[in-house]
Amino acid sequence: QVQLVESGGGLVQPGESLRLSCAPSGSISSVGLMGWYRRSPGKQRELVATITSDGSTIYAESVKGRFTISRDNAKNTVYLQMNSLKPEDAAVYYCNANLRVRVGDVLRSYWGQGTQVTVSS
Repeated sequence: QVQLVESGGGLVQPGESLRLSCAPSGSISSVGLMGWYRRSPGKQRELVATITSDGSTIYAESVKGRFTISRDNAKNTVYLQMNSLKPEDAAVYYCNANLRVRVGDVLRSYWGQGTQVTVSS
């Protein structure tokens, strides 16, 4: 069973940086759209950023200029570089990716288990 495995969350002070990573746990055929979402207590999950296989990106307005999404297609890995973190960025961050596990399979959406980002002084 393929899973998305995230890493890189933690506790930082306002203004500091964190880098999140996410990759499938097993071998896969191909990866389509990848992205990061987040959910804060009492709020619905929201899109943070997405990136296509050819590198086109979309960002939430609240993170533009501070966060950068990137991917390494050779490693099937997506990253989220978060700079100038604010207390309102604190949330559980979830990785999402459309994966084709075997040749001929359809692309399916997978979610990571979530990684906690806490921004507090």
